[in-house]
Amino acid sequence: MDKQTSILLIYTGGTIGMINDPETGALRAFDFEHISAQVPALKRFGYKIHSISFEKPIDSSDIHPKVWIKLAKIIQENHDKYDGFVILHGTDTMSYSASALSFMLENLHKPVIFTGSQLPIETIRTDGKENIITSIEIAAAKRNGKPIVPEVCVYFENYLYRGNRTRKYNAEYFDAFESPNYPPLANVGIHIKYNYDAIHYPRHDKLIKINKKLDSNIGVLKLFPGIKKEFVQAVLSTKELKAVVMETFGSGNGPTDDWFIKLLKEAIDKGIIILNITQCNAGSVELGRYETSARFTEIGVVSGGDMTTEAAITKLMFLLGQNLTISELKNYLQKSIAGEITLTNDY
Repeated sequence: MDKQTSILLIYTGGTIGMINDPETGALRAFDFEHISAQVPALKRFGYKIHSISFEKPIDSSDIHPKVWIKLAKIIQENHDKYDGFVILHGTDTMSYSASALSFMLENLHKPVIFTGSQLPIETIRTDGKENIITSIEIAAAKRNGKPIVPEVCVYFENYLYRGNRTRKYNAEYFDAFESPNYPPLANVGIHIKYNYDAIHYPRHDKLIKINKKLDSNIGVLKLFPGIKKEFVQAVLSTKELKAVVMETFGSGNGPTDDWFIKLLKEAIDKGIIILNITQCNAGSVELGRYETSARFTEIGVVSGGDMTTEAAITKLMFLLGQNLTISELKNYLQKSIAGEITLTNDY
């Protein structure tokens, strides 16, 4: 007799579990029992669905690396008990959390699906019910006895994406997420159509490894016309700073002012990593394509390729926690660890 499929639902907080406070009219977090009551269809699945709810639900704006470590521990402790995991999470920082978990859960063999909603679950037109139901179905899906999507993913409004390729781009409509540089892993309509060629399948001779060391001593420097020397100086002189995600123009371009290049070089000479990420919604950094980025290459700025800012930030936190040398760290930044960057010999 086949073993009954089992799914662990992890409720962290977010809009999906919120209700209107009768006194203030503002949204406040409720608990998982509220969600369970609002989606009775969960009981109709032919799966064992168990749930873990954070004792104090977290608004996604309050997400911290400590939460990612807590999630990694929950999955580590329950990895062998369940066929898949669904994490209910606020949308604002979901792409950060999904990216972080993709690095922390090395050689993952089971689906970890992040989902949530734009409207609270108690709202009549909520998108939360369909998102939860489909996420569970995807987490449970198997092909030839093995999980179809053994990755950390984001499912939202009919699309399943690789988590570390997503960004939240819409705060108004239900299609809140996009994956500008990588195709969806599945399209959901009447049928769920999986894009098997886009899904990564792990080596089954390797066991999952949970990495729980993160270092958040990083910064983000978004370039803009007229940026002041004093501002750049303040960012780069931040105490204990180890790395900076520099959001540049177009294919990796930035100012050529001598003061700007000098400040970057001084930081790099001190051992601070400068990772170049484009501000564009889609596309890739190509250092040296234009003269304005050629000087970055000369002083040791690292290309982030087509990584999202969310993936770049969490990848740096992950790598800085691994006690690597500067040379090793730069090398890994330009390699695909969890499918977060497109390479010619991709992952």
